[in-house]
Amino acid sequence: MPERLSARTMLALVTDEGSFDELPGGEETPAPDGPLGWHGYGASRARAVERTGEEESVVCGTARVDGTAALMIAFEFGFLGGSLGERTGDRLEAAHAYARAHRLPVVPLIATGGSRMQEGMLALTQLQRVARQSVLTREAGLAQLAVLRDPTTGGGWATLGAGADVVLALPGAQVGFAGSRVRPPDADPAAYTAEAQLAAGAADAVVPLEELKQTLGLWLRLLTTPAREAPPPPRALGGSGLPGTGWDAVRRARSPERPRAGAYLDAYFTERVALRGDRCGGTDAGVLCGFGLHDGRTVAYAAQTGTATRPAGYRTAARLIRLADRLDIPVLTLVDTPGAANDAEAERQGAGAAIAEVFAAVAGARIPLTTLVIGEGGSGGALALAAPNNTWVTPDSYFSVIAPEPAAAILKRPPEQVEATAGQLRIRPQDLVELGVVRGIVEPVDHPRS
Repeated sequence: MPERLSARTMLALVTDEGSFDELPGGEETPAPDGPLGWHGYGASRARAVERTGEEESVVCGTARVDGTAALMIAFEFGFLGGSLGERTGDRLEAAHAYARAHRLPVVPLIATGGSRMQEGMLALTQLQRVARQSVLTREAGLAQLAVLRDPTTGGGWATLGAGADVVLALPGAQVGFAGSRVRPPDADPAAYTAEAQLAAGAADAVVPLEELKQTLGLWLRLLTTPAREAPPPPRALGGSGLPGTGWDAVRRARSPERPRAGAYLDAYFTERVALRGDRCGGTDAGVLCGFGLHDGRTVAYAAQTGTATRPAGYRTAARLIRLADRLDIPVLTLVDTPGAANDAEAERQGAGAAIAEVFAAVAGARIPLTTLVIGEGGSGGALALAAPNNTWVTPDSYFSVIAPEPAAAILKRPPEQVEATAGQLRIRPQDLVELGVVRGIVEPVDHPRS
């Protein structure tokens, strides 16, 4: 079991020295045994105060994390298991209100067993208060970054944790809606861990404690310094010169030597962090999403890596675009896929609905988007990530209504007509410019832009 650090120890580890300024509690003195008159509750609270030195299960205040100001919420698990009661709700509501008034991102450092039994339904309804405050903070365009400590269970996980924009977790932390005392007797304990939540797409990263301050600071810095204009397309990293035929374009796009998304992201950004998972139980390694620093300002990115994109990849990209839109951060997308995954499992996972999410996120975005097609642009699975009126292509790419092989099959043509079909589809970079489908062709760094 990971070491359970106190709220103030956690604050000291992740905030800049001397920067934490605690918000006043401000709550009225509670009834001796709480709102339900639960016998012994008052004595339990008194022992918790004596043991922890805290008056409630959360400590809230402002601080700087690696130089970036934030509103910090630290749970004290030693205070009745970090449980949420009415006074906890008061503090959380006040903290979010302060964050909105002072334009601060919110960082909950969570360690909780859930709602407080001794306050019954009045404790449970605090989750509605917390959810409402989170929504208001989200609507105000402020980021929420949760850190999952051991344990993060119950309503604390289902509101402050899973409801955050970015979810970081400490290694080995117990994370799940069901705590260890209420799970089915045959439950697999490995399913209730930070690592399992990462694999299931419910967390973005598992971060060792010694790296937490730096990681959290980078996230905060990136989410609070957006670029103000549409990002320029990256320069091409492959060869120059244009393909002579449609099939030449296909062969160049499919070449194993062609630079892939990772190389483009490394060349474009000086620093970047990854957003992982669709929050619906899935991940797709074929889509890279996150935020990076370009020319000193933040740009979000969603990049296909050349594989058939799975539903989880589309949902993660849609999540990225919606978050960037709320935070006024422009988006760069890199298109490189033969098309959407179309196997039976992809259909069961909701491929059509997932692609529709991306189309809707792009269509509804207020922030500027820029797209570069760096390889294969196969059908709607590629178009979903393309920015209307601001899509560019590299010399070693193509963009097509569908790949030439299935196009020939649909038209009932024999395999030997695939190459001719590629030409008829007019999928070469220069064809796409002439048709008005893309804005232009970007050249390698030693060539002028088109």
